[in-house]
Amino acid sequence: MRIIAGRNRGLTLAALGKGDPGAHLRPTTDRVREALFNTLSGGRFGDPITDAVVLDLFAGTGALALEALSRGAARAVLVEAGHPAHRLIVENIARCRAQSTARLLRRDATKLGPADTAATLVFLDPPYGKGLGDRALATAREGGWIAPGALVVWEENAPQPAPPGFALLDQRRYGETHVSFMEADA
Repeated sequence: MRIIAGRNRGLTLAALGKGDPGAHLRPTTDRVREALFNTLSGGRFGDPITDAVVLDLFAGTGALALEALSRGAARAVLVEAGHPAHRLIVENIARCRAQSTARLLRRDATKLGPADTAATLVFLDPPYGKGLGDRALATAREGGWIAPGALVVWEENAPQPAPPGFALLDQRRYGETHVSFMEADA
């Protein structure tokens, strides 16, 4: 797993091995991440990356937020509750030298509490098929974590309908991964 483009292009990120505790993590593959960021950079959604405030819910390894920072996002908040993933994210933030722009919260993404900054770009990659994505988006919106008009990129194992407060913009399929692009209501 590596950073695809930007100032950290080619940098290898830490990942869990098969025997590691927490090896059930399902990081976004390089191929899917590259396709996803090509879509984001393609102009259909304007320029959602440059100077973005990123919120990465169920951050896993942190690859999505760190890719956005490498490509010009201003800062990122990564939310992850799992201990093995938390250790990985700390290591990956250090590898990317992103300590001043990335903040890690060890917290359940469905119980965020109030925000100090609203994100303009949100990555959502919950455990597949458990309904956690809807709950996390609702909690984030209620807590002020998502700015009006923010772009939400939601990875799941099936296309996701837009929950209340969001409009579906596009959906893409990359193998087993379905990505839904949504916009938060103004």
